[in-house]
Amino acid sequence: MGKAMTKSQIAAHLASKFELKKKDAVGILEEIANLAYREAKNSFTLPGIGKLVLVDRKARIGRNPATGAQINIPAKTVVKFRVAKAAKEAVLSQK
Repeated sequence: MGKAMTKSQIAAHLASKFELKKKDAVGILEEIANLAYREAKNSFTLPGIGKLVLVDRKARIGRNPATGAQINIPAKTVVKFRVAKAAKEAVLSQK
């Protein structure tokens, strides 16, 4: 398995693919990220890739792995990423 692409590698690829300045490609990536952060509460979809959604987790009882003691874990809201069906099929068919 290879290494993940860095932000600058992604920006360089986009810049060469669409004949942009690298600075503009970085700006586009940053704006997409900022838009996703702002809109996550309403669910943010990147078509063909997936969706950011907020999920409410219930309070539950957990266990401290070191001592075995029971602990109360409070309810909280978490961010989840749901991968789109098209992305799953595209990635899994590359094997």
